[in-house]
Amino acid sequence: MKRLNRLLVAIAMASAAAVCNAQDAPPQAPSPDTKYAPYPELDFPNRVFFGDTHLHTSYSTDAGMFGNTLGPDAAYRFAKGETVTSSTGVPARMHRPLDFLVVADHAENLGLAPLIEESDKRLLASEWGKQVHDLTKAGKPDEAYAMWGSAIAERKDPLTDIEGLVASMWQRITKAAEEHNNPGLFTALIGFEWTSSPDGSNLHRVVVFRDDKPRADKIIPLSAYDSEDPEDLWRWMADYEKKVGGRVLAIPHNGNLSNGLMFDSVTFTDRKPFDRNYAERRARWEPLYEVTQIKGDGETHPLLSPNDEFADFETWDRGSFGAAKEKDMLPREYAREALKQGLAYQEKLGVNPYKFGMIGSTDSHTSLATTGEDNFFGKATAVEPSNDPIRFEEKITGYLPDPKGRDYAILHYQASASGLAAVWARENTREALWDAMARREVYATTGTRPLVRVFAGFGFTKDDLSRSDFAQHGYDNGVPMGGELKRSDKAPAFLVRALRDPDGANLDRIQMVKGWLDSEGKTHERIYDIAVSDGRKIGADGRTKKAVGNTVDPNAATYTNAIGDPFLQAYWKDPEFDASQNAFYYVRVLEIPTPRWTTYDAKYFGLKRPKDVPTSIQERAYTSPIWYNP
Repeated sequence: MKRLNRLLVAIAMASAAAVCNAQDAPPQAPSPDTKYAPYPELDFPNRVFFGDTHLHTSYSTDAGMFGNTLGPDAAYRFAKGETVTSSTGVPARMHRPLDFLVVADHAENLGLAPLIEESDKRLLASEWGKQVHDLTKAGKPDEAYAMWGSAIAERKDPLTDIEGLVASMWQRITKAAEEHNNPGLFTALIGFEWTSSPDGSNLHRVVVFRDDKPRADKIIPLSAYDSEDPEDLWRWMADYEKKVGGRVLAIPHNGNLSNGLMFDSVTFTDRKPFDRNYAERRARWEPLYEVTQIKGDGETHPLLSPNDEFADFETWDRGSFGAAKEKDMLPREYAREALKQGLAYQEKLGVNPYKFGMIGSTDSHTSLATTGEDNFFGKATAVEPSNDPIRFEEKITGYLPDPKGRDYAILHYQASASGLAAVWARENTREALWDAMARREVYATTGTRPLVRVFAGFGFTKDDLSRSDFAQHGYDNGVPMGGELKRSDKAPAFLVRALRDPDGANLDRIQMVKGWLDSEGKTHERIYDIAVSDGRKIGADGRTKKAVGNTVDPNAATYTNAIGDPFLQAYWKDPEFDASQNAFYYVRVLEIPTPRWTTYDAKYFGLKRPKDVPTSIQERAYTSPIWYNP
């Protein structure tokens, strides 16, 4: 026993001596290449910037001639967080400023309303211009607008002979963008809307420039007077880049109002099936799709996704601006179905024309980019907040007679307080935001600001969710939203994180939406719940059976965060992966129910709530897909 004690004492003394020697030893000199600061060389996107890529001011004729008196300067000031008096005299301010804004005024007779207001001499020198000027000044703007509408319908520009008129108004818009652009703090991206509307069907695109004023001023925007064919827009964009050395992209929107034309299977003019050249050009010039905005949500439709209980969300499916809709048009109007058809084109042509990322924006015509349900200033000036019945009852579609006499009107109470574009970038500059859009590292929200991040790869494990270097590891070993995965015998694994809007509602669930093309050329879709709140369980079929609940009090227009979770994350591996099949995956994040804007309005103004819209909605986010290409 004594010998054992002596041995233990000796071991303890030796260990203590070793520690002392280690502490007394001089430190090792660092390598000449050793650097302390870990961040200067990191260049992966590390922030989400929220903005609106689709806002109209008084320079859009369908805004300015309907009472909008606010130009681009006011629009930028509002987006930056200033209090602005609306065109109807209501003080307006955002709960939080945006990070970026695209003033996207219609190219067709750009700036006509301000020209009328200023009694511009060039306008008055035109017989048509003097007519619309005099009617407006005489208090008959509706008649003046009808004259303009006739010119649009006939595609004959009544002001085409006035040299420099459009250029001067365009340069006012680019000047405002330059004055408000503040790299690192707020980005004013230059843009316009090309408003193709064949027979009232929506084929509109917002064109967004990466460039500054000197380059953008070298052109004037293409208008629907010039062409209604998207291929002509792409040619115009290619000419701009070649001649000026700039960069542009186009963002289509509202396929739900296109009566089957937005994602048609044939070209617009020639009505020929897509070929590889067409597919390459469409994918090149249109990397994004605006999937949600004031004129309804365009992710999917309940008839297209009958197994998706969340498909019927802010649905506008009655018609275009010129005619009622036929049911066979629906498959050519919605994003999810287009993404599925894109897989078939990939197989047939070797190129996917519908490889687009998804964003949201407003399409507001008030100059006010409001997306909060409790702060919704409406589609247009006439329906800004008030207790006037027009706020709910004004028609948005259905003015033109349907060829078959059908009623396809949609009233303003069916408008959505939506949406926003969320962009993953390193800095808040034109170049960084545009580049993120071009590579599709973006997601759409219906107006709130949750933070959503997705990575996909073939080597991720569940433990990667808790890594301190989560983002760095994701980029080093996989691809982010908008990316592409190449062939592998392994099933892809996904790392997903979602954090609620800090001023908003808790999260209900994270879902993975998968689409794929089978060996017979048929497309399919399936939804998986991959994270759910409140300790609910996900079944063997990948779905939870229990709804999150609803705390909304419609009479008080309130809700509580007593349900849901502020943060959800998931590791998910495709359980039905087939390495030979083209596929895409995107994440949908659902918030808990909150009051719809019509519920807030009814409470504030003491009105009856409309019966055929819900009192509450579940705000959501849609990420850009990640594609698997065998």
